[in-house]
Amino acid sequence: MVDVLTWTIERRMRLTERAELLRKELAEDDAELGRLEAAEVVFGQWAEATYGGGRPSGIVEPERVAAGPGAGGMRLVPDRVEGMGLASLTLEYQRIMEIVAGADDPVMANDVAMALGRELTPGKVEPVRGQLRKLADRGWLKWTGSGRYLPR
Repeated sequence: MVDVLTWTIERRMRLTERAELLRKELAEDDAELGRLEAAEVVFGQWAEATYGGGRPSGIVEPERVAAGPGAGGMRLVPDRVEGMGLASLTLEYQRIMEIVAGADDPVMANDVAMALGRELTPGKVEPVRGQLRKLADRGWLKWTGSGRYLPR
């Protein structure tokens, strides 16, 4: 019975580590895809300006895409200006904003990490703390000075 429990715990830990690696790879792939999509848009604009709407031989029309946050040097968290909505943020930052807005009191990084379903270890909480700080620095959240954050 103990061997089965040990095996289960070890298997869960291995799967958790693998899932985290896959999430990181996916985030990196998404960022690269965004950069490539932005490059296609820029190339299309250049080709249109250079060739008057025509294409030089061998160049196909790139698929029209809307470059998202993080693409081509765009900031993942832009400076907030009046009228700017959550759609300007990536899905993860939108989720963080929803968590902070839905809380009854100012939240700490641990609270947000827990709401995101992350383990409460320094390696999982510190990135969330950095995201909260970035949101506050760019005007999306208000930092209370005691490590707690409020919606603006």
